[in-house]
Amino acid sequence: MTKDQTNQPLIVHEIYRSLQGEGMHAGIPCSFIRLTGCPLRCKWCDSAHAFAGGEQMDFAQIQKSLPKIEPNHNQTEESRPLVLVTGGEPLAQPAAFGLMQNLVDAGYKVLLETSGSEPIEKVPEPVHILLDLKCPDSKMSKHNLYENLEHLKKSDEIKFVVASKSDFDWAHALSTERGLYRKYHVLFSPAWGHVKEKDLSEWLLAINVPARLNLQQHKYIWGPRKKGV
Repeated sequence: MTKDQTNQPLIVHEIYRSLQGEGMHAGIPCSFIRLTGCPLRCKWCDSAHAFAGGEQMDFAQIQKSLPKIEPNHNQTEESRPLVLVTGGEPLAQPAAFGLMQNLVDAGYKVLLETSGSEPIEKVPEPVHILLDLKCPDSKMSKHNLYENLEHLKKSDEIKFVVASKSDFDWAHALSTERGLYRKYHVLFSPAWGHVKEKDLSEWLLAINVPARLNLQQHKYIWGPRKKGV
């Protein structure tokens, strides 16, 4: 890791405490670090508020802003305090790699949500990655970096947000062609307001693959427009 990645401050949109809303860690209390900025403009984006604004913070300031939960290196990995680095697109800021390493070194279990449009090979190995591959209806699928798949661990997750049956069929064909179902944890999420949960459930049952229905729990608890949850 280069010096500039470890010492540069980041633009942070918000830091807050909530429940992890989706993925394999859904429902677990988690500290969220949302970084500002994203080079993509997905048609159904639910975090456009993070495209601009925020505060410049260094690693020490970010860690100090996290809820006062003392990490314990004697804990097992699964029992360590959970921190999610998200955006926007967090990897659009090069210092995000150093931030994640800093959090790992401090004893946190670190999750990363990334769009898949930025290279992930420099993500620290202990970080759990949730990679969002963009489907055609997002209008951003041309930005998918498929070489990122070579840098995922078997324990990592790939998420498809589907806004139509054609999105679902595209994602299923891609997953089959590239062997994603047997290599990683594959999640299918309904784009809020575009696809009904029942319909997506039936599509999944029809193809009979080891994939998971992924619902954003925070939207059902606090509503789809609530921020900071």
